[in-house]
Amino acid sequence: MRISQRAQRVEPFYVMELAKAASDMASRARPGDRPMIRLNIGEPDFTAPPLVQAAAERAIRDGRSQYTDATGLPALREAISGWYRSRFGLQIDPARIVVTAGASAALQLACLALIDAGDEVLMPDPSYPCNRQFVQAAEGRAVLVPSGPENRFQLSAEQVAQAWGPATRGVLLASPSNPTGTSIARDELERIARFVRERGGITLVDEIYLGLSYEDAFGHSALGLPDGLGDEVISINSFSKYFNMTGWRLGWLVLPPALVPVVERLAQNLFICASTIAQHAALACFAPDSLAEYERRRAEFKARRDFFIPELDRLGLRVPVMPDGAFYAWADVRGLCERWGIPLQGADGAAGGSWTLAFELMQRCQIAATPGRDFGQAEPQHWLRFSTANALPQLREAVVRLEAAL
Repeated sequence: MRISQRAQRVEPFYVMELAKAASDMASRARPGDRPMIRLNIGEPDFTAPPLVQAAAERAIRDGRSQYTDATGLPALREAISGWYRSRFGLQIDPARIVVTAGASAALQLACLALIDAGDEVLMPDPSYPCNRQFVQAAEGRAVLVPSGPENRFQLSAEQVAQAWGPATRGVLLASPSNPTGTSIARDELERIARFVRERGGITLVDEIYLGLSYEDAFGHSALGLPDGLGDEVISINSFSKYFNMTGWRLGWLVLPPALVPVVERLAQNLFICASTIAQHAALACFAPDSLAEYERRRAEFKARRDFFIPELDRLGLRVPVMPDGAFYAWADVRGLCERWGIPLQGADGAAGGSWTLAFELMQRCQIAATPGRDFGQAEPQHWLRFSTANALPQLREAVVRLEAAL
């Protein structure tokens, strides 16, 4: 059977490959062995709160499971608009909001609507690997621009200007970012959006972790940029992270008005609509009791960050930029690799450094973390991503195990 060139260009999602290895190792554990501590998957350990679960049950019981409009339930689009107003002080017309089958579908729709074959999209390196695959699926090309700790692992306006070429269509940013948990400073984001506007390009911003922001200096949506820049941004968001609905597969786009009918037409053909049950359930996310619970959980995520990051630093797994959002720690592992005799480059070009270290951590400490291999090409072997989407006692135990192994 002939496989398409498009499919062959898609690289493995190594975080899932490592997750399978961790599950296999855990399944072979003997009675009395230490359980695997999973700090590798970017999924909240919280599930949808009671009101959301009850709303889903009620929708099923009442038979409200037929297709919705491709743009989503009008009531849900209104509720999302209300959340922007109450949380960020932004007036977002519900007509600009398109509900999608997860942020993945949102990114796919945006890329298909805006990117032609050969178009280049600038992205920071490191960045979430699936984002560049959506660009490639639209026959575009993701151009990864090395973005180090001096820029908070984010693109700067200067880098965008230097990397912009004849084929550049725009930028795809993430704030806060996976894998680093860092956001773009508001003034820098404004400079980037202004430059992109001058070039007639597009600014896409992945904001799926925006609700999980912890610092007053950050946590501002790109939709609020001045001088009409925010009205031109394409914002991608999700019910997975802040709203703890990962497997429900529900997200949304905020689009410039002219783009809504284009995306609607694509959504009608590709998805028909997002899950109707999930949409009815998501309405309960915005009930006062649910929002209070989400804020309590956000405080818990921050407490985990505030404990874990300093402990990693103390143990020599340096996190050069304190994450201001999400639930990740992007740790420099060169010191630990040297200590354990792990070469940063494997033999004959094979993966080394953090890739080898990740398997060593599973063997020695029964801790699963994600090597940098997934997230870019700028020395990924130097970096390991820890997810703090795990209970504080588990994080404390992970520190105990790491300290003992060191």
